[in-house]
Amino acid sequence: MGDFTDAEKEAMKAEAGIAACAFISDGMRIGLGTGSTVRYTILEIGRRIREEGLSVSGIPTSDATEILSIEQGIPLLNWSDCSSLDLVIDGADEFDADLHLIKGGGGALLREKIVAEASGAMVVVADASKRVATLGAFALPIEVNLYGWQQTQRRIQAICPGEVNRRGADYLTDNGNPILDAHFGPTLSDPVGMEAELRSIAGVVEVGLFTDTADVIVLAAPGGCEIIRKPTARL
Repeated sequence: MGDFTDAEKEAMKAEAGIAACAFISDGMRIGLGTGSTVRYTILEIGRRIREEGLSVSGIPTSDATEILSIEQGIPLLNWSDCSSLDLVIDGADEFDADLHLIKGGGGALLREKIVAEASGAMVVVADASKRVATLGAFALPIEVNLYGWQQTQRRIQAICPGEVNRRGADYLTDNGNPILDAHFGPTLSDPVGMEAELRSIAGVVEVGLFTDTADVIVLAAPGGCEIIRKPTARL
């Protein structure tokens, strides 16, 4: 994130997380993302509920987000009673000029994608270090089934130019699955095609490529937040 102090980095994250709340209006059903920047969004939603009477409800993308949302007094929805959301606010590990994303560094990619696909629009909060010309410098997270994960790893390795490593011998997602981190390097010039290819492998539960999903990036910067909007943005 450049040559900034930890305090300056946190201040920019807070500014972006709070700025994303400008897209929230009364009565919305919101997807609540996961990550250090989105944390500030959740804190701001909680403040607006308590101090401004904002009426919203949400679905969290991770156990950690659920705990924080409950602490902040955000009413939570159940999927059995909710088939769609108005908006999701989430973070990203990388994004390119077309607003394709790599997500999953925090291990919540499956839930994040379920929520994103159920949402009418997606706002992403990020800092300048996440903007890249070509995706892939950040190792691509791939959630896989615990059964036969070694074979799934071999099949992914066959199409990945770098190493494909399991994320910790005992690491499991909130869904009870391992994650494989695939080191493609900045080679993912066709993320749509790669997402489809990886998802076709038996044992792959979900891929951390979020293509044609984000509508707006709220980008943290020292002079204030930059809003990057896709020409076809849904909001």
